[in-house]
Amino acid sequence: MADLKTTVAPASAGRTYAIIAIVLALLAALPFIADAIGQPALTSLATRISILAIGAASLNLALGYCGLVSFGHAAWYGVGAYVVGIMYRHSVSGDPFLGFSIGSDQLLVTLPLAILISGLFALVLGALSLRTSGVQFIMITLAFAQMLFFFFVALKAYGGDDGLIVRRRNVLPFIDTRDGPTFYWVCLFFAVAWFALMSRIVTSRFGRVLEGIRQSERRMAAIGVSTYPYKLACFVISGMGAGLAGALMANHARFVSPDMLHWTQSGEFMIMVILGGAGTLFGAAAGAVVLIGLETQLAALTEHWQVILGPLLVLMIIFTRGGLSGLVRLLRGGRNE
Repeated sequence: MADLKTTVAPASAGRTYAIIAIVLALLAALPFIADAIGQPALTSLATRISILAIGAASLNLALGYCGLVSFGHAAWYGVGAYVVGIMYRHSVSGDPFLGFSIGSDQLLVTLPLAILISGLFALVLGALSLRTSGVQFIMITLAFAQMLFFFFVALKAYGGDDGLIVRRRNVLPFIDTRDGPTFYWVCLFFAVAWFALMSRIVTSRFGRVLEGIRQSERRMAAIGVSTYPYKLACFVISGMGAGLAGALMANHARFVSPDMLHWTQSGEFMIMVILGGAGTLFGAAAGAVVLIGLETQLAALTEHWQVILGPLLVLMIIFTRGGLSGLVRLLRGGRNE
């Protein structure tokens, strides 16, 4: 039996790596495929999906692996975007910020700073929010996100509810980020890197503790695990991933607005996670592909596309029982819990 397991496991792992390699090759070739079939707009759509997949995967770490149902995820996403927008504005105007020169249009400067500041916001607000649990936690994360939303609406120095225009994407040495396919590959690189990091996290001891907290926090506390630091660390990592997604989206759209912090954006991330399969590594990416793909196709058919999308999502979630990941397990003959 042991020999059979050691034979089957490497074979299964080999198939998984082969599938991942094929998918990555196809994704890398997507701009060429899009041009060949006369649909160059697919590259821009794929860029948006890859960015939102990062945001959804960061929420999946908190929601799917740790059981933290946060309705404030858009706050970190919006903060990351505003870091890019504000730094770009100061780089153009040359105006100091609180007496300091913070302007920059360099991606290697704005992106780490967006990740860091989003993580700091998540640390402060998470330290307060995680003192609660259940419905109270959901509501307090929603309240904090809306507070930040209204803060940026009132921030007239940076556009208020009109938002900020980023006229040019941030500069990356030796790479033309203004070129659509090139920026797609940049976003794809960060998406692959983020999912690789998530894979290492969820398979580590830290990830196993998060899984234990999701299943029964009381039991984890009973065996001597202090759950609060683990939940806070998970919340901060989740916020940093959302900040990365927000910074990339600000560059992609070349526009930042308070709507990026609205609770509806948090709901969209949550739909992606649930649709793809909460607690699965690539479920968030699959959910982003399906949700954005459906939105795009239905919007091309009718202006009332949301009336169609809503029932479709409900039916998919109900009948797949575990999202798209559950459907895949079912089709492969596995038990779908």
